[in-house]
Amino acid sequence: MNHYQLAVIGAGPGGYVAAIRAAQLGLKTAVIENRDVGGTCLNRGCIPTKALLHAADVYHQAQNAQELGLEISETGYHMGRIHDRKRKIVLQLRGGVEQLFKANKIDLLRGTATITAPHEISVTGSDNSQITADHILIATGSVPARPPIPGLDLPGVVTSDEVLEGNPIDYKNLVIIGGGVIGVEFATFYNRLGCEVTILEAMERLLPTMDREISQNIGMILKKRGVSIHTGAMVQKITADDGTLCCQFAKGDQNQSVRAQGVLVAIGRRPNTEGLFESEMTPEMERGRIVTNEDFSTSLEQVWAIGDVTSRIQLAHLASAQGIAVAERIAGHTPSVNLSLVPSCIYTDPEIASVGLTADEAKAQGISVKTGKFMMAANGKTLIEGTDRGFIKVVCDAETDILLGAQLMCARATDLVSEFTQAIVNRLTAQQMRRVIRPHPTFSEAVTEALEDLENHAIHAAPKVKR
Repeated sequence: MNHYQLAVIGAGPGGYVAAIRAAQLGLKTAVIENRDVGGTCLNRGCIPTKALLHAADVYHQAQNAQELGLEISETGYHMGRIHDRKRKIVLQLRGGVEQLFKANKIDLLRGTATITAPHEISVTGSDNSQITADHILIATGSVPARPPIPGLDLPGVVTSDEVLEGNPIDYKNLVIIGGGVIGVEFATFYNRLGCEVTILEAMERLLPTMDREISQNIGMILKKRGVSIHTGAMVQKITADDGTLCCQFAKGDQNQSVRAQGVLVAIGRRPNTEGLFESEMTPEMERGRIVTNEDFSTSLEQVWAIGDVTSRIQLAHLASAQGIAVAERIAGHTPSVNLSLVPSCIYTDPEIASVGLTADEAKAQGISVKTGKFMMAANGKTLIEGTDRGFIKVVCDAETDILLGAQLMCARATDLVSEFTQAIVNRLTAQQMRRVIRPHPTFSEAVTEALEDLENHAIHAAPKVKR
């Protein structure tokens, strides 16, 4: 029976990053994975969806080339080849991760892991084995959630996993259940290719966890592009009839329905813990997720957990940061990553990114704030590239001038947000950020404009608490 100092269950962005960091710190490490290395992010999430979105964006640009003075006589696309390119990117990155395992002398065990006793794991699969480990790290991620809606098992009703890993389907019309991140990204992709898209969202607005202005703007943009959006829509059942699917939903006191070639269920993801524990080795759980304390230890001795399987925030970069922190802690080092601030990114067109507090969240915490905003319609690079409406908003503490948050909806928002994340982590003031010379013409110079606008807005005072 092989013994390791650390056994990592799951080779996604949390697990493989943790394993590599642990090996770099001198720990004998194994990773157990029953699917492809890279996890959901690399194989069925972040990377493949962005590859599809890039293809759709280039196709859209080609269709509108005349606006740039270019003549392209014919435009078209081939869904199969779009997915072929996506697969090539995934395979290249997956191979890179496997090579990093070899370079760092990490054992990769292929199979399904079950924690059978303290410090013991059974691996069932191509590498059937029993191993022991001083520490066990659970990084099994999440799987698409499937609500109890009648008809969800009908042919043609799919999740993001099937769309990204199954045979490519060139939908001419599609219903998407869920207007969160997954839903709006797939709506953007299919809409750009000419598909008739309908979004059904149970909450009052798209992207309900984001800044309200962002939600309203993305809804307006998608509607302008022809996407049909129903918010406050509760899906009741799905039926099949004459080769199409009928999605019936209630909106207020009215019952409505919409027909389509396919239905994509995109209401979120749930922790993946199936088969992970023998009954006597089950840790404390809460609504399906593994409960951990601040250092990511579970109720089981020397068993740790990170990423989607534990977190209400399901983001690959958060899982990776947690993986580094846990590996460093197990190796006896102080964690080197600040985990208190997590940027969120959505790859619609325009892109969306957010970090820190919104003005409303700050006021709810009793903080008086001042805000600045710059509309990207006045940004030279935005006009040159012909990107859609957008803005950058910044939120600062009214008393200290320290940056508290930023909300972006513009081209390259997912890159620009890192500047704000770095500023907030290091408690920079708006004045300190304004000292930076940002090049022209760039999208980043809009950061300066938003910071300068802070001085033109009134202070938003926090509500006074009666004592």
